[in-house]
Amino acid sequence: MALKPFKSIGIGIAYSPNLKANLFEAARLSVFFSSKLFLIHVGEASEDKINVLSVILKSFEKDNLDYEVVFKPGEPVDVILSTSEEKKIDLLILGAVQRERFLKYYVGSIARKITRQAKCSILLLIKPSVERNPCQHIVVNGLKDPRTEQTITSAFYVANKLKAEKITIVEEIKRDEISVKVDDDKSLRRATIMKERIKLRENSRIKEIISHIPEEYTKNKIIKLQPIFGKQGYSIGHYAQITRADLLVMNAPRKMTFWDRLFPHDIEHILTELPTDVLILQ
Repeated sequence: MALKPFKSIGIGIAYSPNLKANLFEAARLSVFFSSKLFLIHVGEASEDKINVLSVILKSFEKDNLDYEVVFKPGEPVDVILSTSEEKKIDLLILGAVQRERFLKYYVGSIARKITRQAKCSILLLIKPSVERNPCQHIVVNGLKDPRTEQTITSAFYVANKLKAEKITIVEEIKRDEISVKVDDDKSLRRATIMKERIKLRENSRIKEIISHIPEEYTKNKIIKLQPIFGKQGYSIGHYAQITRADLLVMNAPRKMTFWDRLFPHDIEHILTELPTDVLILQ
C-alpha cells in the first residue's frame, strides 16, 4: 500500500455562506495528509474571487499550505470531474445537504453524479466547520472483497493522521449465509452455531488483514471487530449512526448498471441518508 494515498486533494468551491467552513476543512486535511490542495471554481476568474480565497486561507500560511485555484466555466459535474482527472486529484471533497425539517443528510444531485462517476476517492462532509471537530471513532467496511484490505489499511492511515483513537471494522454478512429454517429449539441451536462459526471465520479473515498493516498505524489504537448479519450498506450505515462514528470508510462501488440504480444497494443506501462523514475509497 502507498503510505501516502492522498498526494492531492480537490474541492469544488462556490462563493456561498459555507465557503469559509469548506475551505478550512479542505485546508486542514491537506495539512494533515501533506497534500497539495486544488480549489475548483465553476466560473470565470476575477481578482476579487482570488483575494477572498487568499484572505480566508491566510491562517494556513504557517502550515505551508500548498494550494492552487482552478477557474473553469461549464457544467459543474463536468468541470469538477475533468479537473480532477487533469490535476490527478486523489481525494475529492464534496458537501452533503441537510433535508429540511430533518437532521438527516443526503447527497445532492450534483454531488451524487460526481460520486458515481469519479475515478478518485470521495469525502462527503455533512457539517463542515471552521473550528475543527476531532475525529475519534472511524468505522470501516470489512466485507469480503479484493479491495477491502486496501480500504482497511487506508482507514488506519487516516486514523493515524487525524489522531483517531478507535477503529471498528464492520463485517456485513448476508442473512442467506445461514441456510437453516428456524422453527424449533433444535434448528435454533443449529442456526446459532452456524452464526458463531461465520463470525469466527470473518474475525479471523480481518485479523489476518490487520497483521499486514504497518505497526505505526495500528499501535495505540482501540480496534473492534463487529460482524453484522443484514443488508450490505444499510447495516454499516445504521451501525455508524448509532455508535456516533465521526467517519465511515467504504470501498467505492463497482461500475453501476441501470439495475443498480433501480434497486439500490451497498453505497446507494449510504448516499440516500448519510449517517456521518463518509470516505469512499477508490
